Amino acid sequence: MKALVLAGGTGSRLRPITHTAAKQLVPVANKPVLFYGIESLVAAGVTEIGIVVGDTAEEIRAAVGDGARFGAEVTYLRQERPLGLAHAVLVAREWLGDDDFVMYLGDNFVVGGISGLVADFREHRPEAGILLTKVSDPTVFGVAELAADGGVLSLQEKPSQPRSDLALVGVYLFTPAVHEAVRAIEPSDRGELEITDALQWLLDHEHAVQATVITGYWKDTGNVLDMLEVNRSVLDTLDGTVAGSVDAESQLVGRVRVEEGARVERSRIVGPAVIGAGSVVRDSYIGPSTSVAGGCLIEGSEVEFSIVLDGCRIDRAGRIEGSLLGRTVHVTGAPRAPRAHRLVLGDHSRVHLTT
Repeated sequence: MKALVLAGGTGSRLRPITHTAAKQLVPVANKPVLFYGIESLVAAGVTEIGIVVGDTAEEIRAAVGDGARFGAEVTYLRQERPLGLAHAVLVAREWLGDDDFVMYLGDNFVVGGISGLVADFREHRPEAGILLTKVSDPTVFGVAELAADGGVLSLQEKPSQPRSDLALVGVYLFTPAVHEAVRAIEPSDRGELEITDALQWLLDHEHAVQATVITGYWKDTGNVLDMLEVNRSVLDTLDGTVAGSVDAESQLVGRVRVEEGARVERSRIVGPAVIGAGSVVRDSYIGPSTSVAGGCLIEGSEVEFSIVLDGCRIDRAGRIEGSLLGRTVHVTGAPRAPRAHRLVLGDHSRVHLTT
């Protein structure tokens, strides 16, 4: 069995972060989201991995390399434009050959991994296997309608009137039968080849599509709030360790990881939280569910429930929470009256100010 990991796409819901970085490489607990997916595949015994890349190909290649660090063998497959999940299968046709494969969306996060799902597929080998979970707003997902016995009746992509609240999680399993399906379907109204249409084609032609409903944690990390929630979830699983330095005037409460070369001075950190390698936290408070990446400086400030990327500087900025700060961002407090906010913001930025 092979794996097809989708790491193209524009990441429009994470702008402006994704103007300069691949959405799959935005870190959760200081590790790119994409890495968690690759690790899940390897843990399930799937080590031959094709990564479908687009405009951010070089950045992803630089981060993942040949896959040896994960115990995998990685091949990169170019998709010139993001024309749908089924189109990615077309792009990868030659590399996939006649092997069964897992298709894994590189910005999805499934707690607990997919080992059980892969093992079940290998044992029963339907033409396709899908993963479903209940969501509050199914209109923004692919949606499956199930029969009373759990069989799949129909699938729809982002329906205006959903037939159920069961959304397709970004993990699919296929036999080579899917190749005929993706060649047979037509682009949707969005101009994309939808994987839901390929799955419906399999159903219409009496191929077996097996659904598994999960109740565990899953997130599509396509927007800031979901990124923060995944960060919170992962940090909850970390053990507290101190590889850097913490002075006698500082206090660590709960599970706090201070990575090598990091320094905590006259500060209070309440976990779960991680302070990245080489970062300095001075005269500050870091609250729960916060990850600070490497090479940052946080001084005279409070940060909680946030993701702070490499090289950020937060200097006497008051309290920051529920935020995602991109690489080398500087946030500083106004030094004197009149009280005002001075902003330099890129396209599609979002700012919430208290008055």
